[in-house]
Amino acid sequence: MRIFLSVQAVLLLWWAAFYPGLFSRDSTLYLSHTIVGPWVSDHSVLYDAMLWLSVRATGAVSPVTLLQTTAMAAAISLLAQELKRLGAPKIPTTAAAVLLPFAPPFGAFSVTFWKDVPFTACVIGITAVCARIARNKGPTRGTLLALGAVMLGAGLFRANGFLIVGFVAVVLVLIGKGARLRLAAVGLVAAGVPVLLTNLVLPQAGIVPPSRTFVYHTAYGDIAVAWKERTELFTTRDVALMAEIAPLERWWRGGNCNTINPLIWRGDFDWKRSDELSPQVMALWQRILVEAPDQVIKTRLCRGAIAWRPGADRWSEGGKTFHFSHRWFAWEYVGPDMIERHPEFESFNLSPLSWPLHDLAEKWLWASYEPDLDWLVWRGPIWCYAAYVALAVAAWLRGNRWVLGIAAAMLGQQLAVLANISAQDFRYLASPIFIGFLMLPLLVRFWRAGRG
Repeated sequence: MRIFLSVQAVLLLWWAAFYPGLFSRDSTLYLSHTIVGPWVSDHSVLYDAMLWLSVRATGAVSPVTLLQTTAMAAAISLLAQELKRLGAPKIPTTAAAVLLPFAPPFGAFSVTFWKDVPFTACVIGITAVCARIARNKGPTRGTLLALGAVMLGAGLFRANGFLIVGFVAVVLVLIGKGARLRLAAVGLVAAGVPVLLTNLVLPQAGIVPPSRTFVYHTAYGDIAVAWKERTELFTTRDVALMAEIAPLERWWRGGNCNTINPLIWRGDFDWKRSDELSPQVMALWQRILVEAPDQVIKTRLCRGAIAWRPGADRWSEGGKTFHFSHRWFAWEYVGPDMIERHPEFESFNLSPLSWPLHDLAEKWLWASYEPDLDWLVWRGPIWCYAAYVALAVAAWLRGNRWVLGIAAAMLGQQLAVLANISAQDFRYLASPIFIGFLMLPLLVRFWRAGRG
């Protein structure tokens, strides 16, 4: 409880400094789905509903970020307690947990209107429950229920959450002799419910499925890169197909393996026509995948660099790590006309509760953007690798295979991001930064024990 209160207190300072919270274009889209319409399931319907309910009940969006601070504080305190019970040194682990919310990646992130924040809290929660299972050397009824709850949350807050949940379930099933059926059942339910909701239940409630272009946007990015680098792969029919969606110059300019943003988020890219022609576009992508798999793999490795490469490619377009948007007013994203018709958007406008606190937090945040610190402060891979070493050594020294399951959520997130991601945004791999930092004391203790 002391760790939770300490973390919560610091996060409340971040909340006051950036009240009601940092936001981006995606943030305004979440509210747009519910206020302007139509409801769309391309992001998280649960998070959209939270914003809608907050605005309708209070006239403000700040309760959402306030709840986020509590969820993140609870997740971190729970993980710290479970790591200590597993053998991590108590004082250093407590110190790490108490210091973590002062770090901009944790503090500013916790008060940002992104569905990734509650998703990250769920991933940390999955890791904490797996640590409890490891300590008990197997799941109990209570840990199975807790695991199912945080897994379900991860699936509901991110579209690719079910992939991570499924991976965690597979890892635990492989480890868990005597509990495989129960673990498989929990994983199947937690991974399956979000998929069923998106494809069967929500459309019946009038919530529109995501557009085909949105679903397949990374494939479009693969095609653009191939068009720029391997033009010989394209037939006359392929070129005509692409030209119906966007000028060929746009496809060439969008041929950036770091991000798909220069392709699909430009005015000359016709989303309506793209949706209509998406079956043909996907057939083109599949042919490129068969004829030149190395080209697609290379592009995915580049775009998914945030998942595996500690350092950013800051010298190429889109290669830098994206941190946060720094806009003050919602109209900068939605336009003044939309504000006039839907003043609810103004609830996003920054209005710090303390200007001295805001100035201090702003300076601290910008100082953390120092390029030479990027690999350590804002990118998850180095923390993943440190955590894997810590857990591998701990599992070996304790003779407890369940300890390996603690790494499952991080590894699943790495693989999901590596396979299918759109840009170099730190939030896509935020949880390993926080989890890995808390595991440093565990790494030091078991590393010394192993060498001794």
